[in-house]
Amino acid sequence: MTQVLSTLELAEALIACPSVTPAAGMVFDCLEAQLAPLGFAVHRKVSGEAPDGPVENLFAIRKGPEGCRHFAFAGHLDVVPPGDGWTSGPFLPERRGDLLHGRGAVDMKGAIAAMVSAASLIPAEAGTLSLIIAGDEEGPAKYGTVALIEQMREMGTLPDLCLVGEPTSASRLGDVMKIGRRGSLNVWLDVAGQEGHVAYPHLADNPLPRLVAMLAELDALVLDEGTEWFQASNLEITDVTVGNPATNVIPPRATTRISIRFNDRHTGDSLVAQVSEIAARHGATARAVISGEAFLTLPGEFSKLVAAAVKAETGLDPEASTSGGTSDARFLRALCPVIEFGLSNATMHKRDEAVAMADLDVLARIYRRVAEAALAG
Repeated sequence: MTQVLSTLELAEALIACPSVTPAAGMVFDCLEAQLAPLGFAVHRKVSGEAPDGPVENLFAIRKGPEGCRHFAFAGHLDVVPPGDGWTSGPFLPERRGDLLHGRGAVDMKGAIAAMVSAASLIPAEAGTLSLIIAGDEEGPAKYGTVALIEQMREMGTLPDLCLVGEPTSASRLGDVMKIGRRGSLNVWLDVAGQEGHVAYPHLADNPLPRLVAMLAELDALVLDEGTEWFQASNLEITDVTVGNPATNVIPPRATTRISIRFNDRHTGDSLVAQVSEIAARHGATARAVISGEAFLTLPGEFSKLVAAAVKAETGLDPEASTSGGTSDARFLRALCPVIEFGLSNATMHKRDEAVAMADLDVLARIYRRVAEAALAG
């Protein structure tokens, strides 16, 4: 039988498996080797096609007594590219002082290690426990959690509650939990013109004045002033491209891209319609991709349960927040109430990403408390 590793040892083992998005192979082998001895049935499946696939995912479940509650942990094993300038190898986990360094230490292999440690101490008769582990959260997120949800529906194994292990803590472990997220969309806008010599503007149609006017109108939009649980929605101009190397040529077209993070006063479709209407008035065409809708798990029994577990282990009352970017919780919320809680996010996606080693064991204890209380109902 494979030896079940400590939280720290498993975090190190997972970090040592390079898994730049999309994750595949060895890192899932490592996780499966720890879950199988705990009585989990491990299902691994590759989904999707190029350019955003294929993607490997893992769903592990240990069923409890008939009619019991089902609690799920969720996360991802893929990581962002490490980049250059690391003090030690990004996939060579290194303990330095009180910290464990390596890509994925906080986002989010450390949290997955804590989930496994928590699961190892929860008896099977307590209820059904599962881990929903995606391979593409840091990428397009088209064939990861989305495919896992489809697989779970086919298996008839939907959870009653789900905790996502994203690194939500800010200043110290336990100070923030996420009860929702803003929605996200990007829009590519194209303004066509007619190229020509700058000395003969009447023989050309310069798209840039229309582009500038359109962007000024979009930038001036006040989408809302926020809600009780969400900050104000914001629209940001993220790219302008003309591609004109000549100084004496009026360009034939100009393109731009905007990104909108929005709260629950809007839907992605309503915002796309608003932007498209403005674009059309300036002679532009719009192409949009909605990455996720805004969602909220209203404060209630689940959030109280998580807060109580955090308080018991850290002494902190976590702030219920909807700040930050998107996560795969935007998909999982279609199944059941979802809350996110995890390690400090101070070094995620940075060089020399690191987790306080002591926090790994504290997080495992918090996760155990949450799962046991959730299963007890």
